[in-house]
Amino acid sequence: MVLVLLAYIGGLLTILSPCILPVLPFVFARSGQPFRRSGLPLLAGMVLTFSVVASLATAGGNWAVRTNQYGRAAALILFGALGLALIFPALSDRLTRPIVRLGGAISEGRRNGSALNSFVLGIGTGFLWAPCAGPILGLILTGAALQGVSASTAGLLLAYALGAATSLAVALLAGNRVFAALKRGLGAEQWVRRVLGAVILFAVAAVALGFDKGVLTQVSLSSGTSQLEQSVLNRLHPAAAATSEDRGSGSALTTLPPLDGATTWINSAPLTPAALKGHVVLIDFWTYSCINCLRTLPYVKSWYEKYKDSGLIVIGIHTPEFPFEKDEASVRGAVRDLGVAYPVAMDNDYRIWRAFHNQYWPAHYFIDATGVIRFHHDGEGDYAQSEQWIRMLLAEANHTALPPVAAEISGAGTQAAPDAADIQSYETYVGYEEAESFVSPGGLVNDKPAVYRAPAALDLNEWAFEGNWQDSAKSAAAMASGAAITYRFHSRDLHLVLGPSDNGNPVRFRVTIDGKEPGDDHGTDTDAHGNGVVTADKLYQLIRQKDSIRDRTFRIEFLDPGVRAYSFTFG
Repeated sequence: MVLVLLAYIGGLLTILSPCILPVLPFVFARSGQPFRRSGLPLLAGMVLTFSVVASLATAGGNWAVRTNQYGRAAALILFGALGLALIFPALSDRLTRPIVRLGGAISEGRRNGSALNSFVLGIGTGFLWAPCAGPILGLILTGAALQGVSASTAGLLLAYALGAATSLAVALLAGNRVFAALKRGLGAEQWVRRVLGAVILFAVAAVALGFDKGVLTQVSLSSGTSQLEQSVLNRLHPAAAATSEDRGSGSALTTLPPLDGATTWINSAPLTPAALKGHVVLIDFWTYSCINCLRTLPYVKSWYEKYKDSGLIVIGIHTPEFPFEKDEASVRGAVRDLGVAYPVAMDNDYRIWRAFHNQYWPAHYFIDATGVIRFHHDGEGDYAQSEQWIRMLLAEANHTALPPVAAEISGAGTQAAPDAADIQSYETYVGYEEAESFVSPGGLVNDKPAVYRAPAALDLNEWAFEGNWQDSAKSAAAMASGAAITYRFHSRDLHLVLGPSDNGNPVRFRVTIDGKEPGDDHGTDTDAHGNGVVTADKLYQLIRQKDSIRDRTFRIEFLDPGVRAYSFTFG
């Protein structure tokens, strides 16, 4: 019941978020018409479509994603006709195209079909609605993606949509009063209709260009709405909230759950909570191509070496993000190459992840000698506080002297700490399922080979393909030699997760920055001339700038076919 309430509140709060803006013109197009026959059916159609599409999307099926894309395209055509019909009322009488007649009928709200027309309009709005995944909706979608679609998750999505519909209903009722006042005071009904039509056409263009998914999402994340949602989440459902706060030496978040969901153990026989009793345990959720995980490894390895003789046991839970990270040989190779000597449990089925209710890579859980989780930290940073927790729990368990606090810890290559003060570029996925800011003309072609070209210039954080690529949900494959990716970035380091061709053949590549060889700005996986080779599925550091950081244009060209690209990360 608490989660249902949270979902409803999260929906209510979307009215405060900039990412609801693309939907508002379509909703307010019904201003001035009876709410029961116009506004209410529209909101019902919107709630129904959003709930169904979001539920199907969490199942991860490509067909569901494509269905929503087709629905969005049809909705854009419908709303374009509606906007034109509002601006030019005679248009629906002059033209015979069915979609324009439908737009005219919807804009007029005829008595014999007003409710049905509004419901159809609401279905279209539901297809276009791409709300920002704030903390509350993020919690719902993460649970649905990991545990599968169920009546429970569908109900939570419905509650979220109903919350949004409630706030929109209030706004629509207020808009009706404003519309009526304008008609009485100014006799400006036709003028208002034309303004609404122009706003709708602007919204159609914004959605068609991806403005609703890109710029508005970033604006929303920097606004206060996410913070407000996080505050509600922390207050009503603290166990599900992602926090790094001190929970106190006497308070328990939960106890160590079973670890029997592991598909394979590396560096150890299978471990159980019973066998770990009497030891302080650090659980580290990680995956070997995650840059944030790699940058925490120097600290985790240092704590293991320093405190293992004092009773500390470190367990790495390797939960894959990409399919190639499920391969046992690859994980064993990464564990060896990264110098990880403590036990690693491969969590290919996410069973341990779900048992911990975990949501992030990396995530650290600190368990005392009685099996109680005493502290939990998500992400990078706060290393001094984490080490103090290790020392405190060891002191409680052993009452013996401990080694001195670790000296300054630093990593090299991909494990080096980021230049956090000057990062303006963020993780970018290449697969269409989560791709953003892609600007090759014509957009991404899903699951089919296509020839792309890059624009003459890119804005910050825009990227493009060149040459022959086949883009899939999670990655993209170069179908011929000469395929390239261009990215406009702002950070010290640029990394790209890459894998060799399906037959395992190495793939040569060449990197440039602002059209020149990288020189001293090359990464650990390239030389000064920008040359490198993809030999395994992993994260490759391609750029590490030595001087002042500014906007730069990165380009990587693959000299052999078959490479698979997954995601950019920065540091």
